[in-house]
Amino acid sequence: MTTPYVIGIGNAVMDVISPTDDAWLDRMGVQKGIMQLIERERSEYLMAAQADDHGPGRNQARLVPGGSVANTLAGIGALGLKTAFIGRVVDDALGLSYAEQTEAAGTVFVNPPIGGEQLPTSRSIIFVTPDGERSMNTYLGISADLGPDDVNPSVFQGAGWLFLEGYLFDKPKGKDAFMKAAASCHEAGGQVGIALSDPFCVDRHREDFRRLVAGPMDYVIGNVHEWSSLYQTGDLEEALTRAAADCGTVICTRSGDDAILIRDGERVMVPVHKVVPVDATGAGDQFAAGLIYGLATGRPLAVAGRMGCVAAAEVIGHVGPRPERDIREDFRAEGLL
Repeated sequence: MTTPYVIGIGNAVMDVISPTDDAWLDRMGVQKGIMQLIERERSEYLMAAQADDHGPGRNQARLVPGGSVANTLAGIGALGLKTAFIGRVVDDALGLSYAEQTEAAGTVFVNPPIGGEQLPTSRSIIFVTPDGERSMNTYLGISADLGPDDVNPSVFQGAGWLFLEGYLFDKPKGKDAFMKAAASCHEAGGQVGIALSDPFCVDRHREDFRRLVAGPMDYVIGNVHEWSSLYQTGDLEEALTRAAADCGTVICTRSGDDAILIRDGERVMVPVHKVVPVDATGAGDQFAAGLIYGLATGRPLAVAGRMGCVAAAEVIGHVGPRPERDIREDFRAEGLL
């Protein structure tokens, strides 16, 4: 059997992660527990304040190549599949480090850093409070300018799976890049999927997302709020019924409750074993990693879903959005491999 090859397209964001407390967030005017987009000046202010935050239990910020899909690819690669990432960085210090670290971790960084750009490499300043909540302040920089010119159809030869990041729908060029990539992947015989990413993102682009779900997407991952927003209903069952009529594979995560997976008429409830979170950063990204690994390697739907839950449980047990141990051992312990 040929080893599955997974390509992702998303924002190439350098994560700057540090612990803090609620009082500090209040002083900085940071809204707790959400991802919010900020401007360049605000990002520079928060990074400077973060560097000066020397409260009890603080340590130096960690720099980790991130972005939702990039984190997912890192998890898929760690599980043993070939991965490649299409994103934009600049040849500044953060961008060069991002590309180098991505390649060193085993994911091909398809497009080289860009020279002569006025916008810098993207960054997300992430504050983690003792309850495990992460407050993400993201300046998109150059990554938000990804467009169809960044997508080379030849990259998709031999690729079985494509995973897209809903956040990139905030600009028309991102939508065009997705459509070109989806067509290229399908022409190569692959499967195409997307993460809805954020209910506010769905609100902004509802009609486009609906067309995607009912059109070129073979699988779609979302949480309760995202699916409810997409179909404008407070009834989750109604939303999922409509989604399943539009798309072959529908996945709904429910924040600690059983995940729901529907594929071609089959519906499974996948148990989530609750753990106390140290840092919730990357939980959804690693759920996607385990899930896509399971789907790509031909596992039954329930097994693929459980792989997603196991991968998510590992990443919330430590600071940072990527796995720190071999998740395959956890899979084996549960009889999934």
